[in-house]
Amino acid sequence: MKKVLFILKKRQIYTNTSYSTTSSGLFNSANFVNEMLLSNCIDTKIIEVLDNNEIDRHVKEHKPDIVIIEALWVIPSKFEILQKLHPKVKWIIRLHSELPFIANEGIAIEWLKGYTKYDNVIISSNSKYFIDSMTPILGKIDYLPNYYPISKPVNNCKIKNDKVINIGLFGAIRPLKNGLTQAVAAMLYADEKNKILNFHINSSRIEQDGQNGLKNIRALFKDTKHELIEHGWLNHNEFIYLVSKMDVGLQVSLSETYNIVTADFVNQEVPVITSKEIPFVSSLSQVSVTKDAKEIKEKIKSTLRVSSILKFINKHLLSKNSRASESVWLKYLKK
Repeated sequence: MKKVLFILKKRQIYTNTSYSTTSSGLFNSANFVNEMLLSNCIDTKIIEVLDNNEIDRHVKEHKPDIVIIEALWVIPSKFEILQKLHPKVKWIIRLHSELPFIANEGIAIEWLKGYTKYDNVIISSNSKYFIDSMTPILGKIDYLPNYYPISKPVNNCKIKNDKVINIGLFGAIRPLKNGLTQAVAAMLYADEKNKILNFHINSSRIEQDGQNGLKNIRALFKDTKHELIEHGWLNHNEFIYLVSKMDVGLQVSLSETYNIVTADFVNQEVPVITSKEIPFVSSLSQVSVTKDAKEIKEKIKSTLRVSSILKFINKHLLSKNSRASESVWLKYLKK
């Protein structure tokens, strides 16, 4: 079996937000796969580097057969050098974004085309939609999906409060997350049910001009009976416990390839409403029109009515998705 090295670019640690690479969704995505492969007796390791100049040193140290570079950050021309230094290594660029997200990355298409010039550099994606769309343009793209480890809920002692509802919309603040629409939907639901809404978000990681979205969400809650609760960026264990305390999760995003936050909600058996972008939840949990706050509000109502059944359906679908992903990875590494 081949030896695999996962490489991520180390992000700056922001002391006021607790954000670092090892608390990011990208790290969790790679680490879940890494740990699954280790459990299958495959020699794998995950490391962080400051920039692409560190790659050579780690490849010399670990001597992998395959290097998987998570996301789009290594300039294509770097492989001119890396291929000469390590001619037997198979280099894989693993993408985690659909085209609407990539459209906001100015170098994306230029770099993807650049990778195709090198024989030992392979483009891969966790999205079949991306592969189907871009294969005619880039050539062969390998499918390397997300994996999520299923576990028991961490909090089985949730205290019910009929006068308050806790709804969580977690993740980076960026336009494609569709935050304002979901905040309005949550407020509409709380008002209809005569409840106080505690609306939980992560407000410390803002990307792709998300400042205006956060500003508008804050303005929405100003001078209302409801409360916007802003959390910093948490490590995954801390975040899981926060997720487990929610009554409802929202992830009605405009573009996703997987969405680990949704998997966290499902694994903690918290009702979650998503867009059709999320591949592993029941259609009963999905809205069809992401811009319609009233539809999202109605989906919150219908989801809560059948939450005791739906949480098991979604967890079964997530587990099925993970088993299929595990099979894909094991077959891929046996080639």
